[in-house]
Amino acid sequence: MGIKIGMLVVFFAVMIAVGLYCRKHSTDVRGFVLGGRAVGPWLTAFAYGTSYFSAVIFVGYAGQFGWKFGIASTWIGIGNAVLGSLLAWMVLGRRTRLMTQKLESATMPEFFGKRYGSSSLKIAASLIVFVFMIPYTASLYNGLSRLFEMAFPGVSYSVCVVVMAILTGVYVIAGGYMATAINDFIQGVIMIVGIVAVIAAVLSQNGGFIEALNGLAAVSVEGSAPGAFNSFFGPDPLGLLFVVILTSLGTWGLPQMVQKFYAIKSEKDITKGTIISTVFAIIVAGGCYFLGGFGRLFTDRLTFLENGSIVGGFDAIVPTMLSGLPDILIAVVIVLVLSASMSTLSSLVLASSSTLTLDFLKGNIIKDMSEKKQVFIMRIFIVVFIVISAYIAINKDKLSAIADMMGISWGAMAGAFLAPFMYGLYWKNATRTSVWASFIFGTGLMILNMLFRGYFPSILQSPINSGVVAMLGGLIIVPIVSLVTKKPDKALTDKMFTCYNEEVVVSAKESLGN
Repeated sequence: MGIKIGMLVVFFAVMIAVGLYCRKHSTDVRGFVLGGRAVGPWLTAFAYGTSYFSAVIFVGYAGQFGWKFGIASTWIGIGNAVLGSLLAWMVLGRRTRLMTQKLESATMPEFFGKRYGSSSLKIAASLIVFVFMIPYTASLYNGLSRLFEMAFPGVSYSVCVVVMAILTGVYVIAGGYMATAINDFIQGVIMIVGIVAVIAAVLSQNGGFIEALNGLAAVSVEGSAPGAFNSFFGPDPLGLLFVVILTSLGTWGLPQMVQKFYAIKSEKDITKGTIISTVFAIIVAGGCYFLGGFGRLFTDRLTFLENGSIVGGFDAIVPTMLSGLPDILIAVVIVLVLSASMSTLSSLVLASSSTLTLDFLKGNIIKDMSEKKQVFIMRIFIVVFIVISAYIAINKDKLSAIADMMGISWGAMAGAFLAPFMYGLYWKNATRTSVWASFIFGTGLMILNMLFRGYFPSILQSPINSGVVAMLGGLIIVPIVSLVTKKPDKALTDKMFTCYNEEVVVSAKESLGN
């Protein structure tokens, strides 16, 4: 117990110290939201990765999809690395940095408003972020409950939620984006070391990698072929594909992810950041899902109801797998999951507060807002978001839909934003009407899925599958609607796209010239 508490005290002390140190970077809006657009590749890449992977991934998704797909769930982590990190940086990174600087936009809703010339789009996008970000934020706490019950018997889950919320709020409010980025780097290092150590320990409990695979091969479940859980694509390849697409392509349309590209310092940082974030995703995401793939080897430690479901749901699988580890490793796991949760939480509340302040209140509700007042209001909203999400997390038993809301939140935001954002960076002829169509289709589909799921076709009753349809549908809807609706002002779009054609001078080692 002393080891666990000691590690937590050191961890929290470092987080707070970083927040206080970064106060000098958060005196204006540009510094508070974007770190002055001067964040290096390591901090940006780790901020991207740690915002991507939270306790929801480590505890919830790894347990759930590892149980369903076996060792094939590792493909989810590989998809996160290749599609969600590598290609996201290659396709969006440079253009996002250039276009958002040209438009002087600090948030995704502000980008929509200026790129498509519509303040209504900006307000609508900010409301979508506000509505769907809160349950996403609340779900981050859920993965902590069973781990803390295992590591600290008798300690209330509510206490854990409150402590985590307060400490996260302190360093984000004090240091803004720069504090978040530095702490994300520290937390990312902890996540890498922790996941490697935990995988090694869990495999050793089962006689090593080969013996663990043999154990999975012996698992027999009605409706699945023998050896399905240690096969290349698992017992449900189509279901696996839907999960890979949602959790990978979805990052392209999430405000808290895309906003990381706004703050990149230089061209070299994009190249380095691409490599770093991809390697980080391979280790952390690949490691989490790889670990979860062995969940069925611990069936004898789980408790089942008469209908065959697991007591505590899928969230109980990973904590059960870790319960037999030495105390020092359990302490590492606790810090690992706290790191994953606090890094994502800080990113979400910063994105939410900046969006609500800059895109909803500024110029609409409050006409005259000085830089100092904007930063102050953002700090107030950070407190509001954290309090609301903590309340929902503490009362999660009364709000059973929260588990599903994670998938619904991700699907709604990515479904609404992904296509308009990407086409807005690459295609001059994307129209304002097409963006409205994408917003309505993405959020509408996910709300209908939440309210009337039983009426959906069986394959679309899953929020994950509906989220994939929302994203891919937007990619089709935007160009089709753009072709049949009024074209944007050519002079204005040409002026926006000049940011890609400006000549820059580089050294010979970066270009051979003509």
